[in-house]
Amino acid sequence: MADQMEPVDEAGARAERLRVFLVDDHAMFRAGVRAELGAHVEVIGEASTVAEAVSRIAATTPDVVLLDVHMPDGGGRAVLEAMRRTHPEVKFLALSVSDAAEDVIGLIRAGARGYVTKTISPNELTAAIRRVADGDAVFSPRLAGFVLDAFAARPDAPVADPELDQLTNREREVLRLLARGYAYKEIAKELFISIKTVETHVSNVLRKLQMSNRYELSRWAADRRLV
Repeated sequence: MADQMEPVDEAGARAERLRVFLVDDHAMFRAGVRAELGAHVEVIGEASTVAEAVSRIAATTPDVVLLDVHMPDGGGRAVLEAMRRTHPEVKFLALSVSDAAEDVIGLIRAGARGYVTKTISPNELTAAIRRVADGDAVFSPRLAGFVLDAFAARPDAPVADPELDQLTNREREVLRLLARGYAYKEIAKELFISIKTVETHVSNVLRKLQMSNRYELSRWAADRRLV
């Protein structure tokens, strides 16, 4: 029957469904991505921690891994650094809420083939996955400039900031959203955490950076192009 046939490409040959693995610590987000991409690619697995991701990616060897940047136990860079030594054939596409220059450059230096933000549409994400699988580099439009600037001007320079390095990945996410004018409730919704947890992160950031209010934090973040 027609509805049981495999999809075909323009030449009439069977179109191969790419095998994709999801790495993100938010279960609701993973479920949404799986639902959106299920008709276009084969989602063969998912993980919410670095250790789980490394183990399952090694076992399934997907074509492309969709990789979140910030996770509680080390984040996307830790996954990349572990996998590129043993499975260099697996390609990685960062998919993150963060559009900060240091996150983009850090993931690309670690071996990701592209970096897109979570505002991307399902069709655009499907196209990005296919391009990465084909060996292309893919970036959300404003992020490409970060990479070009970093590698053209200072190709070997590390992205380091002693003050910023004090903050955990989650604290950086909260700081970035706070500096953009998000209310605590909006930050909680964006990051799938409680308002109380947001308050705790803000308190920790203020203490570590020795600042007294969100306005000082906003200026500090803007000076470092984190906003």
